[in-house]
Amino acid sequence: MRAGTGTGTDLRLDRLSVVTDGKSLVHGLSLDVPAGQVVGLVGPNGSGKSTALRCVYRALRPTSGTVWLGDQDLTRLPLRQSARTIAAMTQDGGVDFDFTVEEVVALGRAPHLRGNQALGRRERELCERAMDRLDIRHLADRGVLTLSGGERQRVLLARALVQEPEFLVLDEPTNHLDVRHQVGLLSLLRGSGLTVLVVLHDLNLAAAACDRLGVLSQGRLVASGAPADVLTAELVADVFGVAASVVPHPLTGGPQLLYSLDSRP
Repeated sequence: MRAGTGTGTDLRLDRLSVVTDGKSLVHGLSLDVPAGQVVGLVGPNGSGKSTALRCVYRALRPTSGTVWLGDQDLTRLPLRQSARTIAAMTQDGGVDFDFTVEEVVALGRAPHLRGNQALGRRERELCERAMDRLDIRHLADRGVLTLSGGERQRVLLARALVQEPEFLVLDEPTNHLDVRHQVGLLSLLRGSGLTVLVVLHDLNLAAAACDRLGVLSQGRLVASGAPADVLTAELVADVFGVAASVVPHPLTGGPQLLYSLDSRP
């Protein structure tokens, strides 16, 4: 399966703000997502992570600021073109009807097809490869509503990959996954060649999977950079309100957090 379009386009959030019912959910967020890199958004609940992502996959229009794809303003692109370019896996992106897994995965080709155009040989092969990569080929004929939460997560990611996007936007993709599939999914992202913006709650997974991190607190970006530069004991205490020791991973040398259940900062 082709990992992306190969154009090497950056994604950039430029002074993005979202105000709803008089409340500022995101305030002046600027963040670069370099082409081919995995950038993670982390922060406490309610810090604006999912709201920022909704602006990227066009479920929400920012109050001010711009999402740039290279030198193009995202809001000026036709919806079909942005759907071909950006694939999203959201927390509320479930399927309400009992389609089969194979049918749900095939929906990823919708932005590339016209009307009721049937899948061609290449499209069918893309779907099969995506199901193989996500370890769901054996579920192809199952109704998606009969699946566990983790199985359904993998189906939705397969659907996103079948879009052949250049940019992949993921909101808590490891929810419901067991450890093996968490590691497998994040390894897939790192090797995909896509430009990825992902929200993760698990800071250790974020440190292992992401080239860069952006830390949000109360709708504002408070730190950004390589995980080793961002994930300090001081930042974790200030932003997340927990005490943690930061130690090097014994294999990769990357930062890993050890939490204490008996102490607070």
